[in-house]
Amino acid sequence: MSTNHIDDIDVLIRTLDIADALPGAADLRARSYELLRPAPDARVADVGCGAGRAVAEMTERGARVTGVDVSERMLAVARRRWPGADVRVADACHLPFDDGELTGYRADKVYHELQDPARAAAEARRVLAPGGRVVLVGQDWDAFIIDSGDPALTRTIVHTRADLVASPRVARHFRGLLLDAGFAEVTVEVRTGVFTGTAMLPMVTGLAEAANAAGAITGEQAGGWIAEQTERARADRLFLAVPLFLAAARVA
Repeated sequence: MSTNHIDDIDVLIRTLDIADALPGAADLRARSYELLRPAPDARVADVGCGAGRAVAEMTERGARVTGVDVSERMLAVARRRWPGADVRVADACHLPFDDGELTGYRADKVYHELQDPARAAAEARRVLAPGGRVVLVGQDWDAFIIDSGDPALTRTIVHTRADLVASPRVARHFRGLLLDAGFAEVTVEVRTGVFTGTAMLPMVTGLAEAANAAGAITGEQAGGWIAEQTERARADRLFLAVPLFLAAARVA
């Protein structure tokens, strides 16, 4: 593993830790568990489990949870934080479970990272037993709402950053994705996260940095926009709204 890749994973872990601590994050996770409806001792997979927080929380609720993630470094952190957690290296499109082995499948902020979300949804259908439930949670990268004095530049920044994501708009397609995979009783909820504090400033300014690196805006434009957002944060005027979608369904 290269040093740069290790650094990227460490940054991602810190970012996820910040996100998990934001107002409403615990309630969002709890709602995903409610939608999953795991019976006591149910076999559940948390796909893209990262540092393992959801694995630990669902285990505390009585489920038998296996976390899977493509990053061994992420899983090393999960094992350190949650000793005894069952976590394994696996890809969302190639899960280490037999047909119909599970009664629950959860993937939180994962599908936008996949080149082929439909294949992952089909794999979810494969590993779930009749009556098993799936819950997908994710943000639509093209729908970030950011207050700025330059809305046109902000739109360019948001759309450019979205297009750097493998599947940036998959969350708006969750319902269709699950229906196409053969799931029944598909429901979709949306919770909008509203962030006004300084915790999300690095994420906001990172959007402009990425747009500049992609050549969509100039360094001068990026610098000016970042300066504006930094001043907004200092003056308690930062505003970021992110719609988060929760889709749930059942195997007929």
